[in-house]
Amino acid sequence: MRILIATAGSRGDVAPFTGLGARLHAAGHQVAVATHTTFADTVRAAGLEFRALPVDPRAELASTGGQRLLRAGAGPLGILQLLRLGRAFMPALGDGIAAATEQGADLLLTTSTTAALGQVAAEAAGIRTLALHLQPLEPTREFAPAVTGTRSLGRTGNLVAGHAVQAATDRLFAPAASRLRRRLGLPARSIARARREHPVLHGFSPVVVPRPADWRPGLDVAGYWWPHPEPGWQPPRRLLDFLAAGPPPVFVGFGSLVVPDPERLTATVLAALRGARVRGVLQAGWSGLVAPDSDTVLAIDDAPHEWLFPRCAAVVHHAGAGTTGATLRAGTPAIPVPAQLDAPFWSARLARLGTTPGPVPFPALTAARLTTAIRQALDIPHYRARARAVAAALGREDGTAKVLAAIDRLAG
Repeated sequence: MRILIATAGSRGDVAPFTGLGARLHAAGHQVAVATHTTFADTVRAAGLEFRALPVDPRAELASTGGQRLLRAGAGPLGILQLLRLGRAFMPALGDGIAAATEQGADLLLTTSTTAALGQVAAEAAGIRTLALHLQPLEPTREFAPAVTGTRSLGRTGNLVAGHAVQAATDRLFAPAASRLRRRLGLPARSIARARREHPVLHGFSPVVVPRPADWRPGLDVAGYWWPHPEPGWQPPRRLLDFLAAGPPPVFVGFGSLVVPDPERLTATVLAALRGARVRGVLQAGWSGLVAPDSDTVLAIDDAPHEWLFPRCAAVVHHAGAGTTGATLRAGTPAIPVPAQLDAPFWSARLARLGTTPGPVPFPALTAARLTTAIRQALDIPHYRARARAVAAALGREDGTAKVLAAIDRLAG
């Protein structure tokens, strides 16, 4: 079967689908991934065909609108800024998904950022779709929407808020979806109706987020889809030497978070590492963490999380869905620094699992608060014990198996 995976967003929105795509390819399918050009090498390194989608996600996050989104954080203001940021490039994204689909596919796998537009493209091409989400976006009574923060609104309030967030998201995609339907000669149809008719598999562990009992049939939790290991990657000698020269360091990296003042953030991190009396590995990421190498600090560009995190004493991260999963997989205590959208949700999940002393929210980040959190993560054995227990549970799961089974059912 010719399978096209369409995903848009940051690295965390793309990396899981390289591993999933490689597994699908190994099962005998032809697999292509449609995503942003900045991730072309990542896709091809997994042995998958690359098809380009428009938009530079890093540039969007660095723009005025992207920085407004960072300041807004989670909750209603964050959703409003996301709507404003996305409206401008949604039509181009829809055209890109349609063009990628027209290059040939028998099945389209979409994500939360491409489902509404991908369903239009798939309908025009006469092929089936399956949605693969990395966050729990369907309304439920069991917890508040993942993009509104961590406080439960009560069972009724959670459900009402979930439907409100879903309606707001529909408003983001509706103009572009309607335009795309007209361009492809399709009759008018609401996004909400199309969404209710499609199955969704979720790429996180039921250990982390159990399937809500009130979800409709067709919504399931599959387990994590891990990024494909980079072929031939070898750790740089300077990284190996640093790791061997002392006790395990604390990793600090904020992934796809684009900040207005990288120097200030770096200074805060370095002061926290000094205050905690620990060695640190700083990953530049999109936040631009850069520091001179020393006996206690090493700055790196990139290293596979599955290799580096198990060699660290703790992981300070931005609480994106992918990095949260990687930390849990490594069995390493975490200090989440949530900034926006779903990050507070994943931070709360880590706290519930007992693998962190608690989040240090990005707007309130200080060297003193981060120092305290690092020392707690290292000095209290409970956090490492819980992290190892969760890692063992994740190691017994195979999130890809449910996707393969679902594809087999669709093919039959």
